[in-house]
Order: sequence, then structure tokens, then C-alpha cells
Amino acid sequence: MSRPTVLLGGGVDEGYGRVADAFRANLSSGQEVGAAFSVYRDGRKVVDLWGGYRDGVTGAPWTQDTVVNMFSSTKGVASLAVALAVSRGLLDYEAKVADYWPEFAQAGKAEVSVRQLLAHQAGLAAIHPALTLRDLADLPRLADKLAAQKPNWPPGERHGYHGITLGWYEGELIRRVDPAGRSLGRFFAEEIAAPMGLDFYIGLPDSVDRDRVALLDTWPFTRLLLNLDKFPPKMVAALFNPRSLSFRALRSVKGVSNLSKFNNDEVRKVEMPAANGTGTARSVAQLYGDAATGGAQLGLTPEVFGELKRAPTPPTGGVRDMVLHTDSAFALGFLKSTPFSVFGSSDDAFGTPGAGGSFGFADPDTGVGYSYVMNKLGVHLISDPRELALRQTLFRDVLGARPQS
Repeated sequence: MSRPTVLLGGGVDEGYGRVADAFRANLSSGQEVGAAFSVYRDGRKVVDLWGGYRDGVTGAPWTQDTVVNMFSSTKGVASLAVALAVSRGLLDYEAKVADYWPEFAQAGKAEVSVRQLLAHQAGLAAIHPALTLRDLADLPRLADKLAAQKPNWPPGERHGYHGITLGWYEGELIRRVDPAGRSLGRFFAEEIAAPMGLDFYIGLPDSVDRDRVALLDTWPFTRLLLNLDKFPPKMVAALFNPRSLSFRALRSVKGVSNLSKFNNDEVRKVEMPAANGTGTARSVAQLYGDAATGGAQLGLTPEVFGELKRAPTPPTGGVRDMVLHTDSAFALGFLKSTPFSVFGSSDDAFGTPGAGGSFGFADPDTGVGYSYVMNKLGVHLISDPRELALRQTLFRDVLGARPQS
């Protein structure tokens, strides 16, 4: 039986043909519905590929302007907005969160620094009680609920992935220090996306044609059960325990624990700066490409650029993640390389992966901004094989850099 025709668009610069071959192989393998992949190097677009189907049900093709939800890949975009605020002197990584947001000091959080919060060390990985979409749309109400949270461990002693909550805390910090009092989504849209011409949104506005938005192909529970070996064993056990922090961290919004809910417009429209950014791979690669070369367009100072490259300061209790139950490393809102997951050409690289397989990051040593997005969700905690094949090809075969994992 012959294979169906592979829908492929875009192109690559000379020397990047192997990357195009790897992307084409992903589409031909049947492991994709639709996907896009983009690379900027030294401020220039060198890879811009898309293919497959925006909607696997109707057969609508993935086109040049298709946008898709990127889940936690959004964190890196939001954290670059925070980095811009620091560059402008609105925030200081060393300051206490309560210096900007006095109500945050309650429940034992008075000494939490901005740096600790962004490093997932504040013990605020879960929200109790879980939030509603109405809460997310009412920022003062949301701020009150966030400020009232009691840490799950003494801040600074441990760390644990703030998979959904981090963006809301970042958002309230931005709202407190921005002279215009804007949300993080509006701050990003007006101060970064518009000047740089990025097609990326934190909280999808009505102005974006919904026919451009890719339909997420999510996995049924049975598929997850068949792939539990892709996750750390202790995390698997925790996900089946409703009292565990891991379980509660993934259920911070009522009725939105199932990833298929992110196909609903009411979930797309609210601001979840850690989980529901919607955009193109091209825009994320362009943003990270600028960040990788110093962030001149973005507006980063040399000092902040240096901070983004710095090795993380681990919590005093060690690097075992209280939510993911594996060793992890976070700094300033970004994931950093660990033996569990090596990305980029050196440990200066910074970025964030997303549920299902997306990944965006900056690699300062090569001047690369990288982004892979897709709508068929994979089941790996990090380094989805489709994404890893592209990253390995780019860094090992094209750039001659260290192996990726």
C-alpha cells in the first residue's frame, strides 16, 4: 500500500538540508498530524518548515500561518517578558516578591525572592482550592488567591516544577510593576510581539481567525497507561494519588485537567502564561534567536543576558524535583540542561519544553533560536523522539555541537 502524500511547506538555507530531511521523515512516519519547525541563527531565519494537517479530522492542511497551543513552551516566552521588565529596571531578580506585591508575604512567603520564585523553589506548584476560568479572567481576584497560598516546602530548600502556577505569579509581578498596570499577555503583546512582528499570543484574542488554530490531537487515557515507562516511576505513582503534590499541581484549574480542553475557546482566551501560549514556531524561534545573540531587539541589557546564561543556583536540599521526581534545573523561569536532558551546544542554553513534545530555546554559543511545535501530543516527559530527531540533526550533524538527549 502506498503512503499518503506528505504535505510539506517552507524551506531551509544551504547547509541545512539534513534538517529538512529529518522533518520530512517525521511527517512520513505517521507519528505527526501536523507540525512546524523553525531555526534562526545570528538573527537570520535559516529553517522554516511546516507540514501535515492543522486538523486531522477534516484534513485541513497546516499552512505557513497556522498557530498552535504550545503548553509549557509558553513559560520561556513569558519569562523573556519578565527579563525585559528587569532590563528596564521595573523588577530586580534579587528583590523580594513582597517588595512589589505586599500581600504575597502571607503564609510564610515574606522572604521569597524573585529569583527563587522563577527557579521553582517557592513551593507554590499547586493551588488550593483549584482555580476557575472566572478566577483567571479577574486578575485582582486571582492575585488574592495566589497570595494566600501556603508553600508546600520552606522556600529555597527544595524545588518542584511549577508547571501551571508559575505564569500567574509572573503575571501578577508584571501587573504590579508595569506603569500601565497591564497583564503579562498585554505587556508581551504590546512591548515585544508588536515591535518584533511576532505571531504569538498569551491569551488568544478574538482578532485571531480560529481557522488558523491547529486542533490538538490528544491521547486517550489508555494510551497514557501504555506509556507510563516514559515517566519517572515515582512520578507515575504520584499521578495516581489525588493527595500527592504532582497530582494537585496538574489540576490547578477546575475542569481543565484533560489536555483536550485546550481546544475549547474559553480556555484559549484566558491568560495562562505558563500553559496556553498560541503561536507559530517561526515566532518563537525568532524571539529566542534574538535572545541568543544578546536580545537587542527584545531590549535586554548585557547584564540580564549574562544572567540568562548563568548556571542555576540549586536549592539547599538538592536537585531532585518534588513534582517530576527526577533531577531538574531551573533558572529565571527557564529549564537548563541536566544529565537527564541535554540541549543546546553548552550549558548556557535556556528555554522550555511543552507537554506533548514542543520545545523552544536559545543557544547563545551558536546564536541559535530553536522552536518545534506540533498538534499530535506525544507522551514523553521531555525530548519527544520527533523533536529530538530534529535537534540531534541540527546540533550534531549541521552545527557539530554536543549530542542532545
